[in-house]
Amino acid sequence: MSARAPNALREPAQSAAAGRRAPPKPLPAAADATAASFAALTHKLDYLEPADIKRVREAYRFADEAHLGQFRAGGEPYITHPIAVAGLCAEWKLDAQAIMAALMHDAMEDCGVTKIELIERFGAPVADLVDGLTKLDKLQFSTREESQAESFRKMLLAMARDVRVILIKLADRLHNMRTMDAMLAAKRTRIAGETLEIYAPIAHRLGLNQTYRELQELSFQHLRPWRHAALSKAVLKARGYRRDIVERIQHDVERAFMQSKLPLQVFGREKTLFSIYTKMREKHLTFAQVNDIFGFRIVVATLHECYMALGVLHQLFKPLPGRFKDYIAIPKANGYQSLHTTLVSPLGTAVEFQIRTEQMHAVAEKGIAAHWLYKSGGAQVQEAQRLGAMWLQSLIDIQDETHDANEFLEHVKIDLFPDAVYVFTPMSKILALPRGATPVDFAYAIHTDVGDHTVAAKVNGEPVALRTELRSGDVVEIIGTPGARPNPAWLNFVRTGRARSKIRHYLKNMEQEESQDLGEKMLAQAMRAEGLHLPGSEPTDAALWQQLTRWSGNKTREDLFTDIGLGRKIATIVAKRLTRLMAERGNKPDALTLTMGRYAADDDAPAQGLVLIDGSEGASVQMAPCCRPIPGDAIVGYLGRGEGLVVHTVECSVGKRLFQRDSEHWMGVEWAEQPSRPFETAVTLLVTNGKGVLAQVAQAVSEAEADITHIDMGNDPAAETTELQLLLSVRDRLHLADVMRTLKRSPAVLRVARVKP
Repeated sequence: MSARAPNALREPAQSAAAGRRAPPKPLPAAADATAASFAALTHKLDYLEPADIKRVREAYRFADEAHLGQFRAGGEPYITHPIAVAGLCAEWKLDAQAIMAALMHDAMEDCGVTKIELIERFGAPVADLVDGLTKLDKLQFSTREESQAESFRKMLLAMARDVRVILIKLADRLHNMRTMDAMLAAKRTRIAGETLEIYAPIAHRLGLNQTYRELQELSFQHLRPWRHAALSKAVLKARGYRRDIVERIQHDVERAFMQSKLPLQVFGREKTLFSIYTKMREKHLTFAQVNDIFGFRIVVATLHECYMALGVLHQLFKPLPGRFKDYIAIPKANGYQSLHTTLVSPLGTAVEFQIRTEQMHAVAEKGIAAHWLYKSGGAQVQEAQRLGAMWLQSLIDIQDETHDANEFLEHVKIDLFPDAVYVFTPMSKILALPRGATPVDFAYAIHTDVGDHTVAAKVNGEPVALRTELRSGDVVEIIGTPGARPNPAWLNFVRTGRARSKIRHYLKNMEQEESQDLGEKMLAQAMRAEGLHLPGSEPTDAALWQQLTRWSGNKTREDLFTDIGLGRKIATIVAKRLTRLMAERGNKPDALTLTMGRYAADDDAPAQGLVLIDGSEGASVQMAPCCRPIPGDAIVGYLGRGEGLVVHTVECSVGKRLFQRDSEHWMGVEWAEQPSRPFETAVTLLVTNGKGVLAQVAQAVSEAEADITHIDMGNDPAAETTELQLLLSVRDRLHLADVMRTLKRSPAVLRVARVKP
């Protein structure tokens, strides 16, 4: 996604040489509006020192000159947009540096202003804020999506270092969304979709609920204009019908609190159109069935009074069972705190009440921005700040392990889930996780090492599968062993970006280490075929490796080994080049090495320079899924570009076609005498339909000491006979033959054959 709003609302004036149309002539009224707008901004800056206001005015003059001659799509001078963004930031009481950056947030991108120029004029902090808000349009990317993802990553990392970046960005996006009517419909739809998918969830994650709701509403209005208009009319009509009910409930509540001598403020609250639409769609309701459109918010002075107010309400109206939530004792992941209770009014309608203190209300509406509104702070403000900082730190952790921008964006989207479950560690510490999170997500939320070594989990004292979804209130205990490592299958069910990025990072590192070992072994074999030993890592060999890596285009010899192991470079070609370099230094082929055909430092290596396959190679060596070779099969190896060594059977038709197309990437491989694990192969069975057939098949496989890892029964309707395809885990060909003989003896089995491509 774009790192800053695509300012589709402007069409900067450029020279005719640039091929852009001339901008519309500004109206005199628009010019007057510019001056008036900045005058209005100065009224919002009364919380700043006079010296700071002077610096803001300098930034305004600089931005005004930079954007001179640029106009928005509606015809007004472009400077009105930065002024409006700065005004929104001033409502959050951001400091002078942030207001200055808001005024100049488009200067680098649209006006050719450099970061160095901003540093000289306004200082490094302001320049860093502006730079964090600037897209990477000047770089060349292969696709629009890649450009957006890279720009978005840049903005989020700037935000992780300084949260003011995202606050300015959200203000920028909010003003653009408010003034999108002059844009083309296709562009409006794209920007609204991006806002709903990325920026609104970020606002929610940082607790800026007021901004979150408005971004959602504006996105909904542009994405679904007809549905928005229909719901708006329905709510307006319902407001008229229910006015008497709402006024009566409010009057009863105020009178009850007056009698209890508890000072408070009561506000009516109306559900947003987007939340009504979402509820109707998810729960398949009609508008008439959504009965919590209207509610009330009660603001009291102290924490103690929140619970007193709850008691007064429950005495006044009957509460609905199961609809009370205490977000004060257990705050939401973004720091939100309130008591929620749903009561039944005298007219039988369900009405939700939210009870909170003034500071809780500030955090609920402004989230992390409440830090500037309440500089002295309080427990609630500090908690929101801490939770926001935790999420921002998690972005840096994900970035450290994810260098692909699209993958980074995928992880961040996962972490933007608005719903959360609250679970406990055995020591009663509370953790907030996205809805649908599993014990593996919990383990990585505690620490990377805990996640990496997880083997089992207990929830509320009972053993559970690692893919089990956690529920609020669960007590989770993780069981680990030092030798355990992440399972690639975990990626199918983990829900947090942190867990996903940690697992992928571990698997990538593991694959790289294994590919490096394989590449070193292959190059050593190729060198032995030339009659030479592979140079070591002694200082005397450093110059030789430097020459070779410079020729191959790798930074280090480890990178060269990895490329060979992944099939990006061919070991024999690299070996010939290394032989030539060694010959220049006086190294001659050794006749004994040439004829013996063995590694210098590997007594277990096979003769003739073949790669030994025993099943312990990991991700760098894969068994081809087309033929599924097992020990005892005649095999060959294909070095696929970037995918390591793929082992095929000699008879495999897929392998033969690959050989004809790309013969130089094939090499000799051989089974070890004692494989370290069983291997999978596929067999097909024709069985008669009847009661207990699968049980008979499973029993026969078990008697032969094999395992079934997968069963495919196809989609054909049941007939007298059915074809089953089994994936069996066996030791070798002899073991497979024994399994097939045992299956043939089963009365239900008519035919057994090994699957071949």
